[in-house]
Amino acid sequence: MHLACRNEDGINPLDQYVARREKWIGWNEWKGAKNDWTREYILALMEFYPRRDTWLFGGVFRVLERGAERYDLEEVERFSKFEGRLLFSFHRYQGMRGRAYYLESYLEKLEVREILPERYSGEAFCGFAEIRHDFTLLETAFQNERDDWKSALSSVKGVYLITDKSNGKMYVGSAYGDSGIWSRWACYLGTGHGWNDELTKLIKKNGMVYARTNFQFALLEVMAMTAPDKAIIERECHWKNVLQSRERGYNKN
Repeated sequence: MHLACRNEDGINPLDQYVARREKWIGWNEWKGAKNDWTREYILALMEFYPRRDTWLFGGVFRVLERGAERYDLEEVERFSKFEGRLLFSFHRYQGMRGRAYYLESYLEKLEVREILPERYSGEAFCGFAEIRHDFTLLETAFQNERDDWKSALSSVKGVYLITDKSNGKMYVGSAYGDSGIWSRWACYLGTGHGWNDELTKLIKKNGMVYARTNFQFALLEVMAMTAPDKAIIERECHWKNVLQSRERGYNKN
């Protein structure tokens, strides 16, 4: 059994699967210095991080050859109709390290939770008021330019909040001018910091993995694209005062 989780660079296999299926296949083909796949078949599961203790079925593979750096795998087609659709409940306790496990030791603890009507292609847009999304989840939606997310966030300006979950510090920002929320957030998801001074220092020191691991996004206020810039800036200042993001967060002006 392959339990695929976020790697040291903060990259999730679920995001790789949504971005391009071949990337997910690569997670199974990778061998490294350790021979994890000692048996003929692999049941591959990826952490479905939008839900707690949930795993998405990623296929069954037959090991054809064990090379020096990678495995040569063959997909078992009779299971392919469930790939990306079958969700399991399974609690991976803290002592379960690595990625490879003997299936018979855990099979009875795997419980089918849901079968999706079609292959998972990323989280659907939830509405402006419901956004409270981690960096990696948004990163996938933006990289794939999901129509529902892009059309919604490109149509509004407003004030947003970035929370550092590791320490509770907040950053309040705004999108105005000709750019909607989509364009402004795309900058954060591309750089990790959006060129804000304090966030830039943080990411320069710790790398993109810090943003992927700790940053969460939300919208505080949404305004029409016709709203004057002055009104948006005033509301941004209001939220900085309310949340004390200058005194206790990453805002410095």
